[in-house]
Amino acid sequence: MVGKTISHYRVIEKLGEGGMGVVYRAEDVKLKRTVALKFLPPDLTRDPEAKKRFVVEAQAASALDHPNICTIHEIDETNDGRMFMCMACYDGETVKSKVQGGPLPLTDALDVAIGVSRGLGKAHERGIIHRDIKSANILVTQDGHVRILDFGLAKLHDQPDLTMPGTTLGTARYMSPEQARGEPVDARTDIWSLGVVLYEMVVGKPPFEGENPRAIIRAILETEPKPLSEVRPEVPERLERIVSRGLAKSVSDRYPTAGEFASDLEIVRRDMASEATMTTAHGTKPEPSIAVLPFANMSADPEQEYFCDGMAEEIINALAQLDGLRVVARTSAFAFKGEKHDVREVGAKLNVAAVLEGSVRKAGNRLRITAQLINVADGYHLWSERYDRDLEDVFAIQDEISLAITEKLKVQLLGTEQAPAAGPRTDNLEAYNLYLRGRHFWNRRRPDEVRKAMECFREALEKDPGYARAHAGLADCYIILENFGAMAPEDAFREAGQAVARALAIDERNAEAHASLAWIRWVRDWDWEGGEREILRAIELNPGYASAHQWHSIFLSIVRRDDESLQEILRAQELDPLSPIIAAVVAGNYAGIGEHDKGIELANKALDLDPSFGFPHMILSLTYSSMGRHDEAVAEIERYGDAAPNEHFKKVLLAHAYAHAGRDSEARTLLEEVKRAEPGEFLPRGLIASTYADLGDIDRALESAESVIETRSSQVLGLLGERSLAKLRSHPRFAAVLEKVGLTR
Repeated sequence: MVGKTISHYRVIEKLGEGGMGVVYRAEDVKLKRTVALKFLPPDLTRDPEAKKRFVVEAQAASALDHPNICTIHEIDETNDGRMFMCMACYDGETVKSKVQGGPLPLTDALDVAIGVSRGLGKAHERGIIHRDIKSANILVTQDGHVRILDFGLAKLHDQPDLTMPGTTLGTARYMSPEQARGEPVDARTDIWSLGVVLYEMVVGKPPFEGENPRAIIRAILETEPKPLSEVRPEVPERLERIVSRGLAKSVSDRYPTAGEFASDLEIVRRDMASEATMTTAHGTKPEPSIAVLPFANMSADPEQEYFCDGMAEEIINALAQLDGLRVVARTSAFAFKGEKHDVREVGAKLNVAAVLEGSVRKAGNRLRITAQLINVADGYHLWSERYDRDLEDVFAIQDEISLAITEKLKVQLLGTEQAPAAGPRTDNLEAYNLYLRGRHFWNRRRPDEVRKAMECFREALEKDPGYARAHAGLADCYIILENFGAMAPEDAFREAGQAVARALAIDERNAEAHASLAWIRWVRDWDWEGGEREILRAIELNPGYASAHQWHSIFLSIVRRDDESLQEILRAQELDPLSPIIAAVVAGNYAGIGEHDKGIELANKALDLDPSFGFPHMILSLTYSSMGRHDEAVAEIERYGDAAPNEHFKKVLLAHAYAHAGRDSEARTLLEEVKRAEPGEFLPRGLIASTYADLGDIDRALESAESVIETRSSQVLGLLGERSLAKLRSHPRFAAVLEKVGLTR
């Protein structure tokens, strides 16, 4: 077979074989990509049942466009009647191979289990049960992505089961009790099998063993596995409970859905990542974490408010650069500004161990600054200090306070070193206050308030043209205005690029400027690698910059590094837990990977944070449509109300909802009306392409996709991130679109 050309595939090498197929690496000579070809073994070519199973596998996997499921491109037959399917080819290692080297790190095991849970959730939602989840059927690619392989034993809801009643089917040590007894199975049998794989990854061997399949099945039916903590004491108590529930012998005692299984695993994974609230069998100490609240203004002058906010802002920036300390972002910490609050309640909402609060009193040119660090657990003061200084010493005061807090928290061994400063700043207090006002408006992410932010940054630069942070703030304003369709892309990115260049010429270590440059690289230049280098530099310079993590997550989603994308947006939310925009992106991320119920829950929480913020309504409408809940999808568009950019924007959403509901003529009418929108009117153009694809109008869908690319706007990111365009991804014209922007699938 090696060296032959089958259809338009040139076979390169044999990768492996199993009972239901032989797999080869091949080159697709038409689309110039590497693929995997799975052939039905010669001895099964004349077996009608084997051929049916082969077709079922192709139908099951190809019906699922999900980042955690192996992609099937097509199924075909050779001239001599031998069936084969063409699949995406991934370089990586199966979990079975990984576990042969011993137990996996807990975080790796959780990442694999979460990825498989998400993929199974998508399959179960489509009525597909895998029935052969095992470590050999789970691949971890070289870049860490998890893929479910081999749907050869899958059962499709709309097709008869090929298994005779009373027949056991699957791999013995991964079978659920009901599967082992030959009884009918549902989605919960896959959850059992995944529980077995998770146990195997944590311990290094499966929970049920025996000398032969009969002995293994007897163990499954009659014995309980050894608790994880007895074998591996550092296993979190919560993880042990999750695995026990997944391996409950009674179907009714197991997780009802893969989504719920994944949600509980994600809680453990996030706790282990942050260690802020983790309780393990050994009682791991929480990670140092802090929220810096805005300092109270004890002076009569209301303009002093910005100086007070600046105190907290600079302390946040300095602390965020320290390894091992999690610092809540300004936007979430400042949500408590002007309120009487219980520090313990603040700590609980922001998920931190300590809160810093303080006050500023100004008399003439003298300042009295007080600060106190409070332990959230009991409300007691850990440290307090008072500083009396001349006004011109303000930046030295900020560094002094940051160092004192750092020493008390014992985040790292500082020795004789000072806490890192935030980089070059301005000596002009008016410029400084204007910068802070600008960031306040910018964080609200509404075009009218972003324009107010621009004025603040411009005024700051009039006071101090060498103020790097104000230049970076101005660049961010141009980026957000373009993103909302309030400014032409060519003009916005020209101005943003110039502002970024000025900022970096003054201060190469300015994290905000590097993040802005990353966005420009992606959107204007289609320089994906260069953009990622810039965003990683921004995160390196300021790990606490939540917007950098958010933008990195968007990029990772576009290049289909979905596990990393989710982790990045969750990190952004951890840093800025009260940000409506980040909360909405988290919701969209979950909905996009098929975790619909969780996406809905989180989108509603985003609305709780800011009911006037419209983006969550869009996420809810799209999610309800995907779930077939069409009336609710339409209702969310109505709830969008005046928060929508314009009426034509809402018509696109409504057309999408109608297309999913089978109301094709109404959807087409709306899309025709949208064509009459003003040239500069903001529209979700990626969704227009997706809606045409849903209507089966592939030519118009492709035309829409091609027109988006020509804009060189942030609409390109929306198009490339649009998961419902799966129907177009195998089309040569769409492949040309991807090639034009420097991406391949």
